[in-house]
Amino acid sequence: MSNSSSITHFLLLPFADTWELQLWHFWLFLGIPLAALLGNDLIITSTACDQHLHTPRYFFLLNLSLLDLDCISTTVPKSMANPLWDTRDISYTGCVAQLFFFHFFISAEYSLLTIMSYDRYVAICKPLHYGSLLGSRACVHMAAAAWGAGFLTALLHTADTFSLPLCGGNAVEQFFCEIPHILKLSCSHSYLREVGLLVLSCLLALGCFVFIVGSYVQIFMAVLMISSEQGRHKAFSTCLPHLAVLSLFVSTGTFVYLKPPSFSSPSLDLVLSVLYSVVPPVVNPLIYSLRNQELKDAVRKLVTGCVSAAIHCLLSSAKGSQCRS
Repeated sequence: MSNSSSITHFLLLPFADTWELQLWHFWLFLGIPLAALLGNDLIITSTACDQHLHTPRYFFLLNLSLLDLDCISTTVPKSMANPLWDTRDISYTGCVAQLFFFHFFISAEYSLLTIMSYDRYVAICKPLHYGSLLGSRACVHMAAAAWGAGFLTALLHTADTFSLPLCGGNAVEQFFCEIPHILKLSCSHSYLREVGLLVLSCLLALGCFVFIVGSYVQIFMAVLMISSEQGRHKAFSTCLPHLAVLSLFVSTGTFVYLKPPSFSSPSLDLVLSVLYSVVPPVVNPLIYSLRNQELKDAVRKLVTGCVSAAIHCLLSSAKGSQCRS
């Protein structure tokens, strides 16, 4: 009987069996991270460079974009590379690292989304106390707490998962290393300890979700008191898409980790994992920029400046070459 010490690599689940479908998967998964990279990089650069966006709201948004980039960079590249090299392998160390960093970034992101809902609640419901409750030092401490909570959560789950003896082979029925599918390979009843930790984590996540929903309920109640219909529409159009993506993230993630084994199937697990691990990093930049005139102006200013600088550089180089000739 094999155990975890004899496993040198794992086999990830391929998206398709034929070469043509694998190519489609490659191009699809190439477009997704490129879209996430473009959207989040624009937010990060615009927020960092524009002095008008140096506020708590955009500070948290910058951290969210960093986490989105980190999260999608942890799972998607390996899934893209394997079909090209006609392999399913991921090393044991690579699997441990992938599981750790994915849970680090996803847990930190969820903590940050909770903080961002509090930021919006204070801004709309307690505007006179905004400066005292969300000063620069408080914002840094909150962001650091979100990253720290993600790190500790990932460290705890990763250490506990890979301390279990693995006797069920090395085939992971997922396109990246995920805790429920690693636990399926365990041959020890000690896996119930990790299941207990997952249940506790999901309960904490549910508590955060209740806090977020409660914050938005109070925000909506405050917005309904606004006399301007345009102001109400702007507030609702900003908050509702955020809640929709957050609900998709929480519901699919919770179902993946707490569903009974009888509901498990490779295709269902694949779709659910894509919904909570790949879709939010791509959609978040759209949600936070399309309805935000300040951010759109900053992005437009950034892009215009970059294009003007590129044109000026090209013209200068062309003029220099003419002078030399």
